[in-house]
Amino acid sequence: MIRKSMILAVALATGFFVFNSYSQAEEMATPMVVDFTLQSVGDTPTKTFKLSENKGKHVVLHFLLKTTCPVCQRLTMSYYNELKDNDNVVQVFIKPDDPKVIEKWLGKMKDRPTIYHDPNAQLAAKYGVKDGFRFHGEVVHYPAFILLDENGKEVFRYVGKNNRDRFTYSDFAKKFPNLVK
Repeated sequence: MIRKSMILAVALATGFFVFNSYSQAEEMATPMVVDFTLQSVGDTPTKTFKLSENKGKHVVLHFLLKTTCPVCQRLTMSYYNELKDNDNVVQVFIKPDDPKVIEKWLGKMKDRPTIYHDPNAQLAAKYGVKDGFRFHGEVVHYPAFILLDENGKEVFRYVGKNNRDRFTYSDFAKKFPNLVK
């Protein structure tokens, strides 16, 4: 019992667990991601996002499902419309789909955000976003929201349990009012 208490105390002191209002402690099995670069899909010319070039700003990583999920579209547009003029927060909407599938998905949106491609969900895996979620006949990673601070350090994560279990913009605004204009 004492050993378990000591392990829990060390885990809490080192930030090994992340707590949020939606779930119990979520184990952080994520290795520190120092830097990464993503290419956009559907933009001419193609845009590039590099984490190290956004130092000094909060970065929101939106790991969207690999499908033409309409819930993803609504959530994406909600965040995009609310935060697009906020200079302190950079949003990175990420999909692992084939670029042609992403372009088709984007075709339904007007005044849309940039969508970045994560081939084979490699970045999602580096951040420890679980896969194994069955959706539209495919096994994909779970929808996830990860907030990085001004130095690229993860400060919050929410991983949904299904395609409708998302960290909405109103949840974000309540939890992080200092990041909302």
